[in-house]
Amino acid sequence: MSSVSSLFSSGGMLAKAIPGYMPREAQTDMAQAVKTALDEKHALIVEAGTGTGKTFAYLGPALMAEGKAIISTGTKNLQEQLYHRDLPVVKKALASRRKVALLKGRANYLCLHRMGQHRGNSVLVDKEVLGQLSEVRSWAETTRSGDIGELKTLPEDAKVLPLITSTVDNCLGRECPDYEECYLVKARRKALEADIIVVNHHLFFADMALKDTGFGELIPEADAIVFDEAHQIPDIASDYFGESLSTRQLQELAKDINVIYRTVLKDVEQVDKTAEKCRVAAADLRLLFPETPQRGNWAEALEREDVQSYIARLTDGIGVLHEVIKLHLGRDKDLDNIYERVVQAREQLAALCDLNQQGVSLWYETTHRHLILHLTPLSIAAKFRRFVESVSRGWVFTSATLTVDGGFTHFQKRMGLEDAKTLALDSPFNYQEQAVLCVPRYLPEPNSYEMRDTLFETAKWLIAASKGRCFLLFTSHAMLREIAGRLEGQIDNRLLVQGSTTKQALLDEYLADKNAVLLGTGAFWEGVDVRGSDLICVMIDKLPFASPDDPLLQARIEDVKKRGANPFAAIQIPQAVITLKQGAGRLIRDPADKGVLVICDNRLVTKHYAKTFVASLPDMRRTRSIEAVETFLKSIK
Repeated sequence: MSSVSSLFSSGGMLAKAIPGYMPREAQTDMAQAVKTALDEKHALIVEAGTGTGKTFAYLGPALMAEGKAIISTGTKNLQEQLYHRDLPVVKKALASRRKVALLKGRANYLCLHRMGQHRGNSVLVDKEVLGQLSEVRSWAETTRSGDIGELKTLPEDAKVLPLITSTVDNCLGRECPDYEECYLVKARRKALEADIIVVNHHLFFADMALKDTGFGELIPEADAIVFDEAHQIPDIASDYFGESLSTRQLQELAKDINVIYRTVLKDVEQVDKTAEKCRVAAADLRLLFPETPQRGNWAEALEREDVQSYIARLTDGIGVLHEVIKLHLGRDKDLDNIYERVVQAREQLAALCDLNQQGVSLWYETTHRHLILHLTPLSIAAKFRRFVESVSRGWVFTSATLTVDGGFTHFQKRMGLEDAKTLALDSPFNYQEQAVLCVPRYLPEPNSYEMRDTLFETAKWLIAASKGRCFLLFTSHAMLREIAGRLEGQIDNRLLVQGSTTKQALLDEYLADKNAVLLGTGAFWEGVDVRGSDLICVMIDKLPFASPDDPLLQARIEDVKKRGANPFAAIQIPQAVITLKQGAGRLIRDPADKGVLVICDNRLVTKHYAKTFVASLPDMRRTRSIEAVETFLKSIK
């Protein structure tokens, strides 16, 4: 079996397989630590700075080890990059014969049964959906994987998608007439036979929390589990260990009943009418909240009389629907499945309205059309610790942003990983030569009205100085829209604004236009890799503290206070530090990159906690002079 040094050394297998490969000490150190964790079956947490080569550092040992490994990453894009680009390179270098598989969540695969239900039912869908449906049908004749990602012409939020994919709720499982041909089943079979399975965090935790079935067979079998982008895990896991119910689910339930009534069971009009009443009650409940999307405390909302009244209406409606469907059980598999969904919705609604629970946050969020109710545990540490300790296997958690002020305590406490081994590896980049950090002088207070003018003037000036090649990152959609609106017509550069099209389309347009400026919020703070002179300036509007009126944050703050600790130090600062590190990480992606990071927040100079933020950022040259920034930008070829 190959050793780590034989893979990563200057004359090793990677050097032979990749032209221009240069061994990096940090990469070899990480690979050695990963190999030890997998061999000795313990947990390892690694922060590997940008440029360490962490992907190869865990793929090499995972391919060398015996047994099955699950590799989980943050997004579908990263998952595909790992599977299609990085894994084949390491596999080829090692001349490995191990089987690999890519597995996504069920919403990514075509459901033949649901597509069949809509064949010939033009009455049920509008013109736009009909066009998309015929596009899907012609693609369905040639696809081998059934992966919806192949359909590049469909928008990410295409209306047809819920009609041609299944959810945990509406999947018939082994009862489905198309079970043997099912693309999801085929993908899972392939994964069961594979040695290395690439998944994403949402799929992993959906299964771990038993919200799904099928992939769950893989988790107990795995000898090694590697989480890349591990800083995302605490929030994703919290979502899956809780409960949620949305008015969209209830509307889709009513829609599915209507399809059955119109096509298969034309005598169940009473079921259809009862479902329609539930749909109307759910839609009316949404109308009790403001039109603009927001988050709020559900326990407080439940004290309102109008909310109580509509919840009672919805509860009664679901109860009646439950009784009416019961009369027709056994007549149709799809209807039997809907009965299970009604039972589950009834139980979830009861749990989401129970105000006597301890250790959870009850909150809601609205989209333009829907209301989503959430029950989220305040801590997952005990549950996750039990999961890690239940089976002897190797665990690796890695990201470029896990430490706060040089320590892993925040991440370890949130995940219940206090006993894990830790390793912090600095980036090999020469930040003192490559980058400048600027907090401009004379900044107004971050939340003052004058700040809008300052941000606009700073952004305009930076765009001119960098000739476009910049990202303007914001902590809120409101500020993003404000500055984008002001810049429109004031500069000649093309403005690419998050929300106008998909993230990937915006990135492609940015790379194609050498003078473009990209304005983004959360989605562009991480998982974006723009190298060389395509990106020489990143402006961040302010320190990314979570919104103080976020109901989940408020509940966590109360919980920390009850335990006698300081919530600002325990929760708010660490989370803001990790987010800031992610945003700052967009700037320098390569040993030859150069650039300027401008953070428009005077708290980085005036507040006592500033040193925690600065110590957590890469060691760039620092200045408060805009002129120094201009000089540096001019020096970049």
